[in-house]
Amino acid sequence: MLCTHRHTREHRRRGKVLNVILESLGTISPFPPDASSIASSIKYHAEFTPLFSPEKFDLPKAFFATAQSIRDALIINWNATYDYYERLNVKQAYYLSMEFLQGRALLNAIGNLGLTGAYAEALSKLGHNLENIACQEPDAALGNGGLGRLASCFLDSLATLNYPAWGYGLRYRYGLFKQRITKEGQEEVAEDWLEMSNPWEIVRNDVTYPVKFYGKVVTSSDGKKHWIGGEDIKAVAYDVPIPGYKTKTTINLRLWSTKVPSEDFDLSAFNAGEHTQAAEALYKAEKICYVLYPGDESVEGKILRLKQQYTLCSASLQDIIARFERRSNANVKWEEFPEKVAMQMNDTHPTLCIPELMRILMDVKGLSWKEAWNITQRTMAYTNHTVLPEALEKWSLELMQQLLPRHVEIIEMIDEELIQTIVSEYGTADSDLLEKKLKQMRILENVELPAAFSDLLVKPKESPVAVPSDEPEKSEEKDKKKDDDDDDEEEEEEEEEEEVEPVDGENEPVKEGTQAKKKIPEPVPEPPKMVRMANLCVVGGHAVNGVAAIHSEIVKDEVFNDFFKLWPEKFQNKTNGVTPRRWIRFCNPFLSKIITNWTGTEDWVLNTEKLAELRKFADNEDLQTQWRAAKMSNKLKVVSFLKEKTGYLVSPDAMFDIQVKRIHEYKRQLLNILGIVYRYKMMKEMSASERKEKFVPRVCIFGGKAFATYVQAKRIVKFITDVGATVNHDPDIGDLLKVVFVPDYNVSVAELLIPASELSQHISTAGMEASGTSNMKFAMNGCILIGTLDGANVEIREEVGEDNFFLFGAEAHEIAGLRKERADGKFVPDPRFEEVKEFVRSGVFGPYNYDELIGSLEGNEGFGRADYFLVGEDFPSYIECQEKVDEAYRDQERWTRMSILNTAGSYKFSSDRTINEYAQEIWNIKPVELP
Repeated sequence: MLCTHRHTREHRRRGKVLNVILESLGTISPFPPDASSIASSIKYHAEFTPLFSPEKFDLPKAFFATAQSIRDALIINWNATYDYYERLNVKQAYYLSMEFLQGRALLNAIGNLGLTGAYAEALSKLGHNLENIACQEPDAALGNGGLGRLASCFLDSLATLNYPAWGYGLRYRYGLFKQRITKEGQEEVAEDWLEMSNPWEIVRNDVTYPVKFYGKVVTSSDGKKHWIGGEDIKAVAYDVPIPGYKTKTTINLRLWSTKVPSEDFDLSAFNAGEHTQAAEALYKAEKICYVLYPGDESVEGKILRLKQQYTLCSASLQDIIARFERRSNANVKWEEFPEKVAMQMNDTHPTLCIPELMRILMDVKGLSWKEAWNITQRTMAYTNHTVLPEALEKWSLELMQQLLPRHVEIIEMIDEELIQTIVSEYGTADSDLLEKKLKQMRILENVELPAAFSDLLVKPKESPVAVPSDEPEKSEEKDKKKDDDDDDEEEEEEEEEEEVEPVDGENEPVKEGTQAKKKIPEPVPEPPKMVRMANLCVVGGHAVNGVAAIHSEIVKDEVFNDFFKLWPEKFQNKTNGVTPRRWIRFCNPFLSKIITNWTGTEDWVLNTEKLAELRKFADNEDLQTQWRAAKMSNKLKVVSFLKEKTGYLVSPDAMFDIQVKRIHEYKRQLLNILGIVYRYKMMKEMSASERKEKFVPRVCIFGGKAFATYVQAKRIVKFITDVGATVNHDPDIGDLLKVVFVPDYNVSVAELLIPASELSQHISTAGMEASGTSNMKFAMNGCILIGTLDGANVEIREEVGEDNFFLFGAEAHEIAGLRKERADGKFVPDPRFEEVKEFVRSGVFGPYNYDELIGSLEGNEGFGRADYFLVGEDFPSYIECQEKVDEAYRDQERWTRMSILNTAGSYKFSSDRTINEYAQEIWNIKPVELP
């Protein structure tokens, strides 16, 4: 009885605490709940929602109790939001992405609810510091780079702007990987973010859907298709609340985990000692959500990736359709589905939503092809994130036929419909043109035309000529020889000496060219049959958007030019943005306070246009002094962080020069580090006084992960760390130059580095970066960019002013010509570039053999050669631009003015602006504010 009374008292006390918090939240009151009530809530969770033993209240336990306390408040708003959408039956947007790079949630949730001060005071009462508590939270390992970070910014903006929307993704147990930096370079180990559970997620055991793989398709007597047999798993929903800023709206990120029922565990096999076989079904299901982007060099890896993509699409669509039917009550009108549902595919990973929606509508709901296709096209929209041909996703048709046989049938029908559209558009008179268009536009690549179109491209036979049968062949050979250049002639001469394998029972090889012995040509291997996912996205949706102005033009003019000519109304631009809540307000409180003081309001957090008001104060001495002080405060935090993480001690008085992003050749970390090597080489050739006069002290900071199987990217990581190990221990150089690679770069590290940055490098080969979002975060925080005219750099430079952006390098329209020039052997490298390569090869940075890395910058042709990303071409322009950077930094008044104008000009790059454009121009949804 005593226990019962005690629990009753505790629940009453908890209820009172929640009421205090929720009353405040109900009106987003400027008077937050008192710290004592919050402290009581935290203590309650420490005792009654325990994940730790009761003896201590140390940091990990305090973090979980704090998170559970704020989650109570979120759940009330979360449920209220969901219930309100259900009652109103409003049109809702669904954002499907393989990645959501959330970062830590605690400070963001507390900040969005306006409770930062109250929670800081409450934790102080309990003997803890809010910042230390927040550091206990691991970053959610649900993404890798800009794709996932963009998706998370969009969710924040959707909630803040009160749009009815949900996100859908997968719940990866081990993430991409945790990066360690050793003497050998990058090492990958599994992420451990779920080791102690995740306080933000709620498993919905009642929300599960079947997902099928393999099997076969049968047709019933009524003509209906049925996908039967195969391998069945269950997708289970895990929900994460996403609170808006100063609003009750709290939307949902639903993540799928995979499992099989307990009866699929083979107890008989287990008891017989066949333990691995007993758990095979369980392992097959669970491994789908183990790792983000599992290696796909093997067939097994490819199958796993395709299973991941289909699981996301199938579970999400079943969930969305169930919600549509529930909200429709008994009056389900499928033609109204696109008026209630908008689905955005973030890149091509969710492409299978198109055939999956068709399958469900036709095979399960009984709609006709025409009805289902109309609904699908009106529902789906696609965001393209790449112009790299190798990154436009393709899948083996054979593999997809095995894994998803019904979907391949549907894709073949969509492809056939597309062929009909192309034939109607271009006619059959010019068979060469038609063949070209079909080759470029079809969804199925290297696949014969369907029977209905098989005679389309049959060319008329030539009239027979009264000559011996071998004469046309000789004539053809003559013409060919006339057209061949000297190189081809040399190749033919060499081939004459090749031996031909004996045929027809001959025992000895013979020399080609001897009597009647013709070389048997090697059979030409058939090109693989592939499914082009990007083409399917364009065909199967009503909108296609790029993510920066220049990128969207490339999408229209190059990547999907044929489709643009066919359906120009589908193509749009939606320049990316980032949330100003996480990326200024919460991660940079020093700067936020200054902005609020000088603009006279905190409204800039919601209306970033107000940042432009800083322009009129750019030359104000008081603002400049405060601005520099805020930057120094942030730099001091980074100095401590770098010492802790890398062991390197850097000077806060040096310029902080930062490049943090996924390691990739097109992002050109190699250009950056070679520029640093050139700087170091120049320093070594000078006296101490000359160095000091010539160079501004710099701390060059790198961060980012190289994909585990991307060998060249891993070589770049190794090279950067080797340069750092040499430079940082050189007593001649001291604090004039430091090179630091930050291990395991993630959102939380970005929140430290970006506010402290002074120069940031966005130096991709022009025309290859779709947009970039880190460039926006850096500009917002008063960092000056050095970069090419690529992605969102173009628009950032327009907004912040040409004088406040360090521009170098070839432009996008010049790239093809420069590559051809290289292939023709006409490129003449800059002598400084050649010196740097020789300096690297001299062994000054250690014994590692960099021939493969440096060799990629040499030669005129060949895979992994010929400097495809134009590092050598842009090198002279880059190092000359870096001299201008040094010159500007010496004049701190000028530099601070440039910094202020970067923040002032960054207002356009809020994800709030981007989301408003998606909502109005693609999704056709309207804000719904809770009463």
